[in-house]
Amino acid sequence: MDAFVNLADQRPVAALHLASALAAIVIGAVLLWGRKGSTAHRWLGWSWVVMMATATVSSAFMLNHRAPNLLGFTPIHLLTALVAVQLPLGVLAARRGRVTEHRQRMKGLYLGACVIAGVFTLLPGRFLGTLLWRDLLGVMA
Repeated sequence: MDAFVNLADQRPVAALHLASALAAIVIGAVLLWGRKGSTAHRWLGWSWVVMMATATVSSAFMLNHRAPNLLGFTPIHLLTALVAVQLPLGVLAARRGRVTEHRQRMKGLYLGACVIAGVFTLLPGRFLGTLLWRDLLGVMA
């Protein structure tokens, strides 16, 4: 927990991104495996959308000038743009009753933005990966 408090003090945008992304991963898993169409699904769905939007906006402010980049934006920022487009389209599909489209967009967002991006984010040598493996788990020297 000290590592997260230090992160929040030193890099508040990264802490916000991490907290919202972790919440989105947990809420998204509940949504994917839970009953669809219920009031709980809608409430959790809106919570997930807020967490994803927060993670997306915060990621736009996390620049990396060490990796190959253009003005601090790296290839991972293409995912930021993709989520910024797909998230509202997924909400709009649900609002218009296009359940199959909604399901496909939201599953794709969960898999791509939460699971796959999360794996790449936590690789050793990346900022949050180093925080996890060295500072929290003591694995890396």
